[in-house]
Amino acid sequence: MERAVAALPGGGEQRSGQLRMAEEVAAAIACERHLLVQAGTGTGKSMAYLVPVLLSGRPTVVATATKALQEQLVAHDLPFLHGCLGVDFSWALLKGRSNYLCRAALGDVAGAGDGTGPAQGALLERAEVDGGRLADVVAWVGETPTGDRADLPFVVPDDEWSRLSVGVGECPGASRCSYGDTCFAEDARQRAAEADVVVVNTHLYGAHLASDGAVLPEHDVVVVDEAHALEDIATASLGATISPGRFANLARACRGLFTADHPAAAGLEAAGARLHAVLDGREGNRVDPGDGELGVALLAGAEAAAAASAAARQLDVGGEAATRRERVLKLAGGLTSDLRWAGELGLDEVAWVEGRPAPALRIAPVDVGTQLAERMFASATVVLTSGTLAVDGSLAPTAWRLGLDRHAGPGGTAGGAADGDDEATDAGEGPPAPAPAWRGLDVGSPFDYTDQALLYCAAHLPDPRSRDYEAAMLDELEALVRAAGGRTLALFTSRRAVEAAEAHLSGRLPWKVLVQGELPVPLLHQAFLDDETSVLLGTMSLWQGFDAPGPTCSLVVVDRLPFRRPDDPLAAARRDAATRARRNAFAAVDLPQAAVLLAQGVGRLVRSSHDRGVVAVLDRRLATASYRWTLVRSLPPMRRTKDPAEVRRVLGELAASRATPATA
Repeated sequence: MERAVAALPGGGEQRSGQLRMAEEVAAAIACERHLLVQAGTGTGKSMAYLVPVLLSGRPTVVATATKALQEQLVAHDLPFLHGCLGVDFSWALLKGRSNYLCRAALGDVAGAGDGTGPAQGALLERAEVDGGRLADVVAWVGETPTGDRADLPFVVPDDEWSRLSVGVGECPGASRCSYGDTCFAEDARQRAAEADVVVVNTHLYGAHLASDGAVLPEHDVVVVDEAHALEDIATASLGATISPGRFANLARACRGLFTADHPAAAGLEAAGARLHAVLDGREGNRVDPGDGELGVALLAGAEAAAAASAAARQLDVGGEAATRRERVLKLAGGLTSDLRWAGELGLDEVAWVEGRPAPALRIAPVDVGTQLAERMFASATVVLTSGTLAVDGSLAPTAWRLGLDRHAGPGGTAGGAADGDDEATDAGEGPPAPAPAWRGLDVGSPFDYTDQALLYCAAHLPDPRSRDYEAAMLDELEALVRAAGGRTLALFTSRRAVEAAEAHLSGRLPWKVLVQGELPVPLLHQAFLDDETSVLLGTMSLWQGFDAPGPTCSLVVVDRLPFRRPDDPLAAARRDAATRARRNAFAAVDLPQAAVLLAQGVGRLVRSSHDRGVVAVLDRRLATASYRWTLVRSLPPMRRTKDPAEVRRVLGELAASRATPATA
């Protein structure tokens, strides 16, 4: 570790938290014991886990929740360590299959084929995708070594790209595809299979778990960076979505395989339309998939998918038609499997209707920790790290939700470790306790939060659940932004709140107001950085992973404590499960989730040792509720105030120190 730090440009500074984390990661790999480590912003945690991983020589997968961190690891950290560690290793970035262009799909869209299917379907898809871009895509395919969408020199919208790629649930596999020998996705998988370290996103690792280990190459170690997102991502990956769009996609595949008047496609489209009619208007509601009209619609969908599968199996075709046949079989098989799951839903699973971008039936495990214990922690040594994992100073709530406490350790019994340095022990008589299955610690942060940040709670505002709250909150927001001279990242718990803030602030402030949704997030991020006095209004996706160091972000505003809605179907199912287990549902489900998410939002302020500013929480419950200290102690140790005059004075002093002739 010392060698790596010393080789940093300009000479690196050894951080005690980074060194301690590196030592713990090395010990975890050597002992084959899982590690849960909170490493605050500025620790340098990527180096702290990469160095011991590389020195161990163990095949490793690093999973991250953001593209920015993946790019940092692959383009900077791993090449840097390759040049200074004195050990030889290889690395690869692997993305989900739909990120790579599919030559077979391109052939269908462009009208290529062997003549066994009608041209009409392909020509219709060509009309949808072309728009002047199809020829450019074809030319790019002849030049690109990767086929990765990110390498495109021009923009292809999502709906068009979906016609040119396939997901893991519809690819027949290289051995059953006429383009298998030249498949971009298979080439990427081969590079990953030969690498010592494979970098993926956490969603792809979730797909690996859902496939019983069929997506990624074998590995001994997995590091999950930004592990605060693992529970939600794993819940989605180990669940299923049954949407009218899946029926339409299968129908489209059938039209590329059968004659134009074949009943399979029409039956699927009718089943999709029927499902849409049943789901429409029930968004956000928990449902029983086997009950009433929904049960009938799902049964009709299963019959339509089975009919398409049976018709495809009867075809004796070769070449590209055989590839299209295998794709129909794969799509139909996956849809049938999920429909069967919906009809046999267990007590530990929940189904509800989701409304964006179109109504769809969602199925998920209520307690994802049980599945992670079986699928993840039993197959590799796992290092889980993030800047926000502890709740009220303890890692135990996170360990429980992720299933670490339910994984059998080396002695065959589930075990754990206390936070800090004291591992779990057995004080009773008899044989020694089995080695703990996991260890947890918090290595802190090198930043001086008491000097760099002030936490302000607007305790004088009405309760957020009252009708008077919004108007008072918007006035408070405007006053704070004016005191800060712009330079504000305002985080909201709903899209409607963002729209209300935009309507209130636009035209009233002398600074640019940026709103999430107006631009893609990377462009929005750059616009915020480029204009130091701008104000950015965002929703939940900006609470995590958004990095804006420097004077452009002197004020972070949080409108409400980020509790999930009382009627959120998944949260409600988890509360019910906690109650059945005789646990306090609010303390077990709602409070830990809100504490971690609030810490993520607060963490947008201090991103370097030079940052100074204010976090303003416009929710009086942070100062008045009985659970307030659980939330406060889950945040960095900032100075605190409830005095509006004090916070405006601090913001004014910061604004004055940063004013230039152009902004004064």
